[in-house]
Amino acid sequence: MRKAHRRTGVGVLAAALFATTALAGSSQAHDGVSATDGAIDNAAATHGHDQHGGSEGHLPATQKNVRLVSKLKLSNVVEGKIADVGVYKGYAYLASWGGVGCDNTGVYVVDIRKPSKPKEVGFIPAPAGSAPGEGIQTVHLSTPSFNGDVLVSNNEICGETGSGGMNIYDVTDPTKPKTLAEGVGDFTLEGETTETARQIHSVFAWDAGRKAYAVIVDNEEGTDVDIMDITDPTKPQLIAEYDLDETFPQILQAAPDNLTEVFLHDMVVKNIRGRQVLLASYWDAGYVALDATDPKNLKYIGDTDFTNPDPEGTAAGRDVAPEGNGHQAEFTLGNRYVIGADEDFGPYALSARNLDDGTAITAGQGIPLETGKSITGDTVYVGLGCNDSPAVPAGDPAAVDIAVVERGVCTFTEKVANVEAAGGYDAILVFNRPGSDACDTQSGMTVEGTLPTFGVAPRGQGFAVFDQPYSNDDCLAGTGPATLPVDIGTKGDRLTFSSYFDGWGYVHLYRNKGGKMTELDTYAIPEGQDPAYASGFGDLSVHEVATSGVRPDLAYFSYYAGGFRVTKIKNDKLVEVGRFIDEGGNNFWGVETFNSFGKEYVAASDRDFGLYIFQYTGH
Repeated sequence: MRKAHRRTGVGVLAAALFATTALAGSSQAHDGVSATDGAIDNAAATHGHDQHGGSEGHLPATQKNVRLVSKLKLSNVVEGKIADVGVYKGYAYLASWGGVGCDNTGVYVVDIRKPSKPKEVGFIPAPAGSAPGEGIQTVHLSTPSFNGDVLVSNNEICGETGSGGMNIYDVTDPTKPKTLAEGVGDFTLEGETTETARQIHSVFAWDAGRKAYAVIVDNEEGTDVDIMDITDPTKPQLIAEYDLDETFPQILQAAPDNLTEVFLHDMVVKNIRGRQVLLASYWDAGYVALDATDPKNLKYIGDTDFTNPDPEGTAAGRDVAPEGNGHQAEFTLGNRYVIGADEDFGPYALSARNLDDGTAITAGQGIPLETGKSITGDTVYVGLGCNDSPAVPAGDPAAVDIAVVERGVCTFTEKVANVEAAGGYDAILVFNRPGSDACDTQSGMTVEGTLPTFGVAPRGQGFAVFDQPYSNDDCLAGTGPATLPVDIGTKGDRLTFSSYFDGWGYVHLYRNKGGKMTELDTYAIPEGQDPAYASGFGDLSVHEVATSGVRPDLAYFSYYAGGFRVTKIKNDKLVEVGRFIDEGGNNFWGVETFNSFGKEYVAASDRDFGLYIFQYTGH
């Protein structure tokens, strides 16, 4: 069975870089939002991005069967600052995110009891150095220890004093929130106690009668499904941890071989016929339904696979592998269907192979290869490539040479600069260092330079390029070679890299059932599958789905620069029936339904503005 856990992502993700450097061969913990060398943790920083020329531009304004009820620009908003939105009992809660600075992080409180006249009424600051993002939810708890409404939020670290874990606030009176707990979660990492809880990407809480629980996304461990007992929300306790692909290996799919980043991204819990059903969005493993009635003993119900080849690609005449990226999902009203939203910020994918042994190279694009171009050449091992390391030998300007660099000691940008200064190289491949968070894991990178730069590839693949034996167990244990055991300047295998368009993220419709769920249909906005819209129009990926609370056939989507979208299920197909993009464009992150005076409304969070409230006017 292929072990597929990857706590780190691929692609160019813009995140804050810290000034210190990581030591080669260190056994440091997982890198978090951004490693000291520029490595990116996908689970922590999925939304910090700057893909293929950035997110400038937007689609034209449009409106169909959607009424803009109101919009409210929140105070102290800068571009990209607003994250998720939750709604409860006439109030909207919007996350002020840390991805664009660690100041003014926390949760806005907006009175929406009159949907046409929303009013900002409060702000709940996050713990210093921390920020919420994906996990904003309010729920009523009625346990022997507490009776009232609680808001839960997540913490990802954006500053030196930041804490991880979850926060719990009493919002029985939303205008006077009270802190019940902050920074609570998993305080252990690989058997050692830590001062702060693990960073978490999302949180979802539920009332189970005399007990109450919350499930959180642990950004930093393979056991990334952490369940907290919050029966007494002032004293949360960690009661269970799961690595879903180890506990339920049937959720993995054998092919294609690019589905290697397997981790929890988001989840909901819904009472279905007396069972508390956890629907986990488990990135490259798909959407997984589990019986969480006993949180200490999760039971498998069903899961999805990603159709291969990619169905939206096939519809557009492309034969491409599915990219995975199971981001967020919900059950429809009545639970007949599951609708999943695959987030994909990178409309171009990288194909990379070792031509000598015929194996794939698992790498993303740090400095992207020009669209439609390919590079094929022989490899040269250049070591660590740092300023204080042995000098990078010059490449052959008359040949296509690919410099292979080992991660560690200094930043990726420093390594690229030294390879470029040596001259004669056409591309760079970076492979991973030793360390409990590295070895055969893959990560993305933030890096500056001019040469196409790919990585961070698993360490074993780097060793294979130079025909060296490799043991991942030894690497993880710290007993393997500290650096590749060949001389700098050694020639290696011939590699090939090519960049191709594979579209932005889109939507899946599944039949909800036990075992493998059947995929019935997919939905994407047309621009998201058109290479003419790959850059210059903002991010055209879906982000979240909110299913209607009054109709089993309606679903609403936040589609970043693709705007607000509405679909109806007709004959097991997703059909777009509504849309809205404002003048000047939108950048929607969150979407949530609510009811006011017998009518269904939808709250959407615009990253650059604040709150929008919509009503679907179709039939």
